[in-house]
Amino acid sequence: MANILLIEDDKRVASFIHKGLTEKSYLVKIVDNGFEGVEEAMSYPYDVIILDIMLPDIYGFEVCKILRKRKNLSPIIILSSLDSPEEKVEGLKAGADDYLSKPFLFEELLARIQAQLRRVEFNKGMVDIQKYAGVVINADEQSATRDGKPLNLSPLEYKLLLYFMRNRERALSRIQIVQAVWDLNFDTNTNVVDVYINFLRKKLDKDFSQPLIHTIKGTGYMFKMKSNES
Repeated sequence: MANILLIEDDKRVASFIHKGLTEKSYLVKIVDNGFEGVEEAMSYPYDVIILDIMLPDIYGFEVCKILRKRKNLSPIIILSSLDSPEEKVEGLKAGADDYLSKPFLFEELLARIQAQLRRVEFNKGMVDIQKYAGVVINADEQSATRDGKPLNLSPLEYKLLLYFMRNRERALSRIQIVQAVWDLNFDTNTNVVDVYINFLRKKLDKDFSQPLIHTIKGTGYMFKMKSNES
């Protein structure tokens, strides 16, 4: 069964989550501060990390940024009493895969954990290398090249490129992209998709004559070799 790392300093909340998950046969490790959480996350390949924001030593968003900077790709579900759209956007930009506001139902947390586990299993089932238009993805190394040039993608940029590769030559809405790449079901006025597509474009298209990411007016984006609707 999956191994879960819970970074949560509220003993009542931690006990509630631990009890529920262990009853479902998950293995749960509890850490009550951010720095210890980072070290624990880097010492063992946890299947999912559940991360509180209001930690005693370091803000949870910073924990998330540190883990992503260190190339830790474990799915991260943020738990927070802060539920404004701005806080959710900050969590996504920090590298989180999902965001759940407190108070929450245990069944909802469980469903989100299971969704992350399904996505990980899907990625493991991919062929090792995918190719399209000079782009080569190596799923084992979580890396990508274009015409042999390393793209040096961040974890979220890599996930975005992977989604485009799977759905190449299809028009994709911003909501489809945010739900697939960040695994969230909310619609805000955030521009997080556009921000990350701009990041990806700078690495994927900047030094090449043929762009691959195209803006489709009124729809969203399309990943293809050529487009008349850019």
